[in-house]
Amino acid sequence: MASSKSSQTTRNVLIACLALWSIISLIIIVVWATSPDMKGASQCRQELQALNEKLEGAKVVWNKDRRALEALVREGWNNQTLLQGQIDMYKETLAHVNVSLEECHQENALLNANITALENEIETHKATEANLTAQLSLQKEEIEWLQSNLTQKLHEIDSCEALRSAAVSLQTAAEKTTAACQANKQYLHTQLIKCQKEAQKEESNNQQQQTPDNSAPMGAHSTPLALALSLLPALLLALAS
Repeated sequence: MASSKSSQTTRNVLIACLALWSIISLIIIVVWATSPDMKGASQCRQELQALNEKLEGAKVVWNKDRRALEALVREGWNNQTLLQGQIDMYKETLAHVNVSLEECHQENALLNANITALENEIETHKATEANLTAQLSLQKEEIEWLQSNLTQKLHEIDSCEALRSAAVSLQTAAEKTTAACQANKQYLHTQLIKCQKEAQKEESNNQQQQTPDNSAPMGAHSTPLALALSLLPALLLALAS
């Protein structure tokens, strides 16, 4: 609306300037015609005719210039309208750009916050990595210590297995020895019983023989009994073992 008013004002100013120029020209002609130093009538008519022709030519030029100026004004108004549309479009584009810029600022702030959070998280991960590295070193030392203990225990197990095998062998030998001793003990027990029976029998015979023959020497009839009695401690020791 303001641009149309400005174009109308410019056109009016140009028209006024052309009208003023025409009026001034007429005044000059009139003043020149009424001047005291007037020339001849025929010459004045010729000059007046020439001036009228010039005036008509000036009017034609003025009309032509006016039409050209009006065309220029219309073209300027159209250009101004077009420019105003472009300006409005640019304003709208600028508004969108401002909105996008604001969104970019917000996104940039968000990215900066995310970068800060990521940096903090990286520091936390670095501290965690250092802690895990220290724990890993301790676990490696503990693993080495456990491996050493395991090797020692394996050696001890091997030693215990060897001792067990030796103990089994000794147990087997002891069982065989015990069986042999049991057999020997049984044999000696049998022999002891046999000797005891023989001794009792010999003693009974001696008692029967002492009645008719009291003068017989005691040593000749007591030889088997003495032998049995002499073997008795050895048999008891064998039984005790």
